[in-house]
Amino acid sequence: MTTSHLPRPSRPSRRAVLGTTAGALLATAAIPDARAATPVSRGPRPAGVPPLDTAALQAAIDDLEHPPTTAAQLHIAGSAGHWYGSSGVADLDSGRPVRAGDQVRIGSITKMFVATVVLQLVAEDRVRLDTPVQRVLPRLLPAGFAPITVTQLLNHTSGLPHGRGWPEVTTPEQVFEHRFDRWTPERIVDTVRYATELAYEPGTRQEYLGINYVLLALLIERLTGRPYGEEIAARILRPLRLHDTSVPGHRRTLRGPQVRGYLRMSDGRLRDITEIDPSDAWGEGEMISSTPDLLRFQRALCSGRLLPGRLLREMFRMPPPEVTMVDGSPARYSSGLQTITINGVRFWGKSGEQYGYCSVLLFTERQELRAVLSFTPQRRDRTQEQMQLRVANALTGGADAGSAR
Repeated sequence: MTTSHLPRPSRPSRRAVLGTTAGALLATAAIPDARAATPVSRGPRPAGVPPLDTAALQAAIDDLEHPPTTAAQLHIAGSAGHWYGSSGVADLDSGRPVRAGDQVRIGSITKMFVATVVLQLVAEDRVRLDTPVQRVLPRLLPAGFAPITVTQLLNHTSGLPHGRGWPEVTTPEQVFEHRFDRWTPERIVDTVRYATELAYEPGTRQEYLGINYVLLALLIERLTGRPYGEEIAARILRPLRLHDTSVPGHRRTLRGPQVRGYLRMSDGRLRDITEIDPSDAWGEGEMISSTPDLLRFQRALCSGRLLPGRLLREMFRMPPPEVTMVDGSPARYSSGLQTITINGVRFWGKSGEQYGYCSVLLFTERQELRAVLSFTPQRRDRTQEQMQLRVANALTGGADAGSAR
């Protein structure tokens, strides 16, 4: 199986950031056009998508021991076929099985929604991609920082430093201690204000940092005069009738049918981590959704319903070839998306985590295969990759498709 691994999260916290676990399925591919999905980037055309092997797909999500997981569901659409499967229970107390439409926390998939709204504002001539964010949000970042453009925030080439001042959450007990902490976006931005200069010159390297999307959400609010969550609801959620999707703000609960998330404590007990204040992931990873809603959003986005063609192509545009990740590996991020090649099949997508939840959205450039995997791992570590890699192999006809490990 061919894939690439992303770096560990920059800090051990409860935030919905993308670490190796969710990022294991996302690496390099080509750019789709708004309608015909004609590749406009370098690289070969994607390999053919094999027929759906529903037995292998079901087996991949039925293994709830690797990693220890309470529930898993996989929703597939596209010309290759349609299928939904689930395993485990949505609630350990009631034993209710998982159902399509159950709400989950989607973590950094939030960035796809934020990036879409930012590009809509570009289409409306409210801001340019080359506009420095300091011009729209004056005095927010340190004066010594070089200008950072909207594009550089979108594709994680801003050069912003790692944040300081977050509470220490290196144990599950500490996660629970801080799960109701209340944050504001200004407090999040303050975590990088200690620095007198950027980590690197903007546009020259790439490093995935959630602060980029906190600033983009603030940009949306400054340009529209409304909370960014209201803009997402008005521009995307209501028009597409995504009734199970929301931007919760300080709301701790999931409304409606839901999959509960659980965290294994140091003594081996499971505790329900469903209810949190997600404001420490403000703008970068706080949203709630369901597998049908995510598929509906992705289809509308790639059909050109949400963005004009030139800006949809911009959403998929990778940085120039000379721009690499800070570790020297090839760049992996475009504007709100990542790329992946699995067993010769090229995908675009996004993944996201919150403690107790992990979701991955994948789709091929010509929409033959569109898939959302959502599961509830009991630990947040590299073992989460086991579920994702099994599903990836089953989707693409890998040699170990459906393997238990």
